[in-house]
Parts: sequence; C-alpha cells; structure tokens
Amino acid sequence: MKFIIQRDRLVQSVQDVMKAVPSRTTIPILTGIKLVANEEGVALTGSDSDISIESFIPAQENDQEVVEIIQPGAIVLQAKFFSEIVKKLPTDLVEIRVENHLQTVIRSGNSEFNLNGLDAEEYPHLPQIEEDNIFKIPTDLLKAMIRQTVFAVSTSETRPILTGVNWKVENGELICIATDSHRLALRKARIETIAEDSYNVVIPGKSLNELSKILDDQNEPVEIVITENQVLFKAENLLFFSRLLEGNYPDTSRLIPTDSKTEVVVQTKEFLQAIDRASLLAREGRNNVVKFSIIENNVVEISSNTPEIGNVVEEVQSSSIEGEDLKISFSAKFMMDALKTLEGTDINISFTGAMRPFIIKPLNDDSILQLILPVRTY
Repeated sequence: MKFIIQRDRLVQSVQDVMKAVPSRTTIPILTGIKLVANEEGVALTGSDSDISIESFIPAQENDQEVVEIIQPGAIVLQAKFFSEIVKKLPTDLVEIRVENHLQTVIRSGNSEFNLNGLDAEEYPHLPQIEEDNIFKIPTDLLKAMIRQTVFAVSTSETRPILTGVNWKVENGELICIATDSHRLALRKARIETIAEDSYNVVIPGKSLNELSKILDDQNEPVEIVITENQVLFKAENLLFFSRLLEGNYPDTSRLIPTDSKTEVVVQTKEFLQAIDRASLLAREGRNNVVKFSIIENNVVEISSNTPEIGNVVEEVQSSSIEGEDLKISFSAKFMMDALKTLEGTDINISFTGAMRPFIIKPLNDDSILQLILPVRTY
C-alpha cells in the first residue's frame, strides 16, 4: 500500500474516527484505526463494537487531487500514536506506505516515522445493513433534536434502557424522547420517508453525542437506516453505525399531564438567569433545589435557602399568570438544562399541583416539550 495525501484532510478524518476508538478494550485490534486505500480514495475506520465510524477521503474532489493512490492496500495502525503523529507532521503532504511485515512508513517533509502495523484482515467488518428503508433529515435539524433531548438520558446503568433516547417514526414524523425518571425531554419534527414504515428504537445517548460532534453545521440531509439492532447515519463521506439498546422503552405518554391548574408565561433568558443566580447558594447538599412561588401582580418569586450559607430571593415579572396560586420546588440544574434547549423568547410553564410533574415549552410551539418532577420541600 502506498499513497500521498493532503495532511489537513487526513487529520480531520483521523479526528472523526478517533471518537469511536476505545481507550481500553478486550479486543486489542480495536485500539487501532483501519486504513484502506483503493482507486476511489482512502477510507479510515474506528470502532469500539458499540459505535463504528468510517470516514472516506475521495481521491478527487472539485476537480482537485486530494489523494494520489500509488498502490492500493490496507493496514491497521495504533490509533493513539498515529493520531498524534499526523497532527504534528511538518508539511501539507503526507506519504504513507506499507512495507513487508506490515511495517508502515509515514513521511512528511524531512520527518519520517516507522510504525508497526496490524493485519487489516483481523479487523472486525462493519455491519452489513440492507438499505431498503431510509429516511432523511437535514443535518442542522438532526443536531438540534439531539441537543434538545440527549441531556435528559440517565447516567445510571441500573436501567440501561434509560441511557438511550427513544426514537419513534410514525406518519412521516420523528419523535425523540429521553428521560432519567426525574425529567423528560421530547422533540418532534416532520421528516422525509420513502416508505410508510414505523419504528420504535432506543439509541444510546453516548452514540448521539459523538454523532453530533462529527456532523458539520449545514442543512444537507443525513440519511438514516434503522435495522433490528443497528442504526446507520450516512452523511457526505461519513458512515456512523451505532448499536441499538435492547428492551422496551417505558411508555412516557402517561407521564405527561394533559390538563393544568396554573399557567405561567415568562421570558426565557430572564428566567434562566434568575434560576442560575438562585442556584449559586443552593449547590451544597440537597441537589441544588430552588423554590418557585407565585405572588401578586403577575410576579414570580425565585428563592433558595441553605441555612449554613445564606439565602437568595429574586422576583421575575411574568407576562401572564392564569389559575391557582402555587409554591413548588425543583432542581435548578434540571430547570437550567431544560431552558437552554428551548428556542424562542417566551416560555409557557404548566403546573398541575405542587407535587406533580410540570411542563415547559416555548410559546406557540408544540414541537418541543420539557418535563420536570418537583422536589418535596414545603
């Protein structure tokens, strides 16, 4: 194998596939990156058996040569060393060649590295996926949907299914739901589907986080293929495979209240900053709880009290309050996480009582919803 490649393109592809390379593994070859060179270009693959990423660098792009393939072939190189080396190479062009016994020479300018490679035949194959049922979603929308839900997945392995995001496709709509049983995030959007298929799968939160980091901010569509135990995301020159979580996701529709006793409309940014300030004195001990109470003249009081530190009280003007008076306590962190995902200047908070879950959503937008369970303090 021998090829000459633009360093910047190589560095970018290595960084992308490194997101799937495990730091510790029982399968030693997975600590490597697989490189395959053929007439069309160079493909790099990283995998930890949960996530697999393939980044392809085409030989030609926009009538310019990106890679000169002199001799096709394949090799697996130690990811840790290979990624550090390519980042620090001195010139814009890199020559990589494999000699006998898998010895790999990496040359750039006056710099030459020799790395011991591994046999590419030993590297696990990527899942073979039948691409019958594809749906498409613009990249920027996909990233927004991940950002607005993935933060609410559970970090505890006691219920592994809750460490993923539930994706449901039905009637040309994608619905993403995440919950850790103390809060819930839901986001839905219309999508392009070829067939009238419906799906109900759970994608690990870790996979979605990594995918979001790799995707460029653009509105080119990403193609998504779902099978029994894998999901494949296809973007330009990128394949991202993730295993699906096994088991049934709980029916969350029962958690979401349909009626409300109190409705409050506040400005998102102002409310977020007030909660942030109140949480300054609430970080110690009891999972940073703040209190929310309605006082007269459409004013909401946000307060926090930690006996050994002190207390804070702040008033926030609401543009409208309807229904019963209310005092409720909740986690400041959960509230801030939820508010950061909501787009729009005003939000509507619907309460059904001091000990019942409450809903936050942007005014006049039903595509996104955040739900938080209160904390008993009163």
